[in-house]
Amino acid sequence: MTKDFTFEMAHALSEYKGKCYNIHGHSYGLSVTVKGKPLDREGYPESGMVMDFSTLKRIVNEEIIEPFDHAFVVNHHDRRFTYLPKATKMLIVKYQPTCESMVIDFAERLQKALPEGITLQRLLLRETATSYAEWYAEDNTDLK
Repeated sequence: MTKDFTFEMAHALSEYKGKCYNIHGHSYGLSVTVKGKPLDREGYPESGMVMDFSTLKRIVNEEIIEPFDHAFVVNHHDRRFTYLPKATKMLIVKYQPTCESMVIDFAERLQKALPEGITLQRLLLRETATSYAEWYAEDNTDLK
């Protein structure tokens, strides 16, 4: 099953030789695909479901949307922004905040938070209308 999410985020790429060195933002789209067996128990509200969509929504909101939405994300090595006021929602990460690195971070966060019996199968993180990064479980068995 797959659920889609959106969030707004700004970032700057340290050491990058181009426009993305500067602070800029994107309207991100995130598709989260999980895998599991549908519950087959009469009398249970979740019968027939792999997972209730509302449960997946809660997990993704807690792990990804709430921390990243309307945040300025910056690599912890990038010292250009240490002066920003405390009112700024700034998320300092231990990686270059590219689409490719963020999708790996998101996969790690979600794998830890999903209930037993549910596995993360795929993530698609869309940074622009024409650019995205994908993560597949079968390509990342070391993260399970």
